[in-house]
Amino acid sequence: MTKALMSSNQTTVMNFYSTNNPKHQVSLKEAVIKGLAPDQGLYMPIKIPKLSSEFIQKLPDLSFKEIGYEVIGTLFEDQLAPSQIKALVDHTLVFDAPLVEIEEGTYSLELFHGPTLAFKDFGARFCSKLMSILMEGTPQKVKVLVATSGDTGSAVANGFYKTPGVEVIILYPKGKVSELQEKQFTTLGENITALEVDGVFDDCQRMVKDAFLDQALNEKLLLTSANSINIARWIPQCLYYFYAYSRLPKTSKKLAIAVPSGNFGNLGAGILAERMGLPIDTFIASTNVNRVVPDFLHGNQFQSKPSIATISNSMDVGNPSNFYRLLALYDNDEALFREKVKGFYFDDADTAKVMIQTYQQSGYILDPHGAIGYLGLRNFKKQHPDEYVGVFLETAHPGKFKNVVEEVLNLKLELPERLEQFMKGEKKTIALKNDYAEFRRFLESKN
Repeated sequence: MTKALMSSNQTTVMNFYSTNNPKHQVSLKEAVIKGLAPDQGLYMPIKIPKLSSEFIQKLPDLSFKEIGYEVIGTLFEDQLAPSQIKALVDHTLVFDAPLVEIEEGTYSLELFHGPTLAFKDFGARFCSKLMSILMEGTPQKVKVLVATSGDTGSAVANGFYKTPGVEVIILYPKGKVSELQEKQFTTLGENITALEVDGVFDDCQRMVKDAFLDQALNEKLLLTSANSINIARWIPQCLYYFYAYSRLPKTSKKLAIAVPSGNFGNLGAGILAERMGLPIDTFIASTNVNRVVPDFLHGNQFQSKPSIATISNSMDVGNPSNFYRLLALYDNDEALFREKVKGFYFDDADTAKVMIQTYQQSGYILDPHGAIGYLGLRNFKKQHPDEYVGVFLETAHPGKFKNVVEEVLNLKLELPERLEQFMKGEKKTIALKNDYAEFRRFLESKN
């Protein structure tokens, strides 16, 4: 890490506060291992450090890992040794995130080149490594609780697979994830257990939160989370925003980045990068018909709603946990939030239509989530002709949603070999009612 590139206004100790109570502050270790604050708030850094302008200017000359050393070092240098920061970044950034121009001035940032072919591979690998560093020498086994609408489960399961001292328990909504997503976290066994919940994602997320807030249960078990509510899953996702910026051709135009969004951790990571000094002019929060955040950005009160099933199932979230983290990133200034982030939402017909158009025009195959990101960017750029270069996040390989993509595009997809291997595995799950008391009994039985 190059100290000369760092800003001199860093805090001496980087602690973390709860979004529900700024006076409640904890160390990096407690924030990571607890996952969620006792008052249900999400942990946030007490101050977001600014990277120097010199570092930003040097980004095009740096490798992905060199960028990672600097950014993670700036955030964690007071609580981790340089060797630990290097080990974290080296373990995380072992695959590329290429930019692909699909039309003039519009780029897809492909985040699906990791082991489970989804963007969450970055955060899951970072999280597993950081937990192992922080828990080194601790005899008690950690139970990682994960609620998933699809990709989180597969990324976390594979990121933590066979990690010593860690048991992963994944809750997912029955019948509401793709077959391939399901196979990626239900066929591993070992230290990975999958619970098939008779409900929707929001029910899974609620049960996980209830477990963290159950004081009697937490006195018996060491529970933590690897959802994006955990800073160890959330923060490292900022790295690929820096990397995308570093690989864009030089231009005088402003930069807009569109993020297909469900629980809004990914968008929050992009905003974190911008608050650290990355020159992103506008973010686009692009959702399916689960539109509570776009509605807020259009001037309405934030109000959670029951989730609605769509073909972009990983974004079927009606009560996004990270909303209050987004507000915190803008110092709870709703006007500034609405100025910097623009919201769009699209239905399944819109999604399918743009997948067909894009394939016919460029041969590029969008997955249903990336398609929504692209739609948001396209609509925004139409409102601001010739002002912006745009990047949208392609968050998963189309093969992860094989049935949808093949039906929409009327073609046969060839799955990458590592996806084919998952499909051959035997599904191992435990059925669970939509009932916290039953979930609690299950956890106690695993002690």
